[in-house]
Amino acid sequence: MLKTLSGAAMAAMVALSSLGLATAVQAQDVYYQCVRFAREFSGIQIFGDAHTWWGQAQGEYRTGRQPEVGAVLVFRPTGRMTRGHVAVVSNILTERVVRISHANWGGSRGRIERDVTVVDVSPDNDWSQVRVWHNPSDDLGVSVYPTYGFIYQPTQEGVQRVALASEGAQSFTLAAVITGAMAGGQP
Repeated sequence: MLKTLSGAAMAAMVALSSLGLATAVQAQDVYYQCVRFAREFSGIQIFGDAHTWWGQAQGEYRTGRQPEVGAVLVFRPTGRMTRGHVAVVSNILTERVVRISHANWGGSRGRIERDVTVVDVSPDNDWSQVRVWHNPSDDLGVSVYPTYGFIYQPTQEGVQRVALASEGAQSFTLAAVITGAMAGGQP
C-alpha cells in the first residue's frame, strides 16, 4: 500500500512540475478538420462539409481544373472519405505535380501537413484524379482520389499569403515522384 501511495505521489509531483510545459504543448496541439484549416489557410470563406464546397463555390468564386497557388483542391467523397476533403495548393512544381497543405488526412488525424506532394494521374491531364504523398511510407500512396477541381483565390493578396505561409518546404526528388506516380508506384 505504501509503495502504491509513494508511486502515486511521485507521479503527481512529476505532473505538477511539468504543468507549464504540458499546457504549452496542448495549446499548440489543436485538432483541425480539413475544412477549418482550408478556410483559415486560404481565406476562402466557405462553410460545411468538404464535398459541399464545390457547389457552394459556383457563382461565388472562380473554379476550374488547373492548379494555382492558394487555390483549394476539392476531393469528391469516396469510400472512407464520405465527406470529401479540401486542401490548399501551396506550390506548383510541374503541370502535373503540386504541393498542398491540409489537415486531418489519413494517419495524421486532426494534424496539419504542409507541402505534401500531389500528382495528377488523370488520363486527360485535368486534375480529376490524383495520388497523394504518403508520409509513413515516404512515397506516393497507391489510392487514386477523384476531385471536383480547384476553387481559386479571389485576390492576389490571398495568393501571396498562402505562398508566404508555405515557404521552407521540405525538399524531395521530383523525378522520383513523377516516375513513381506515372508508373503506379507502391507505398
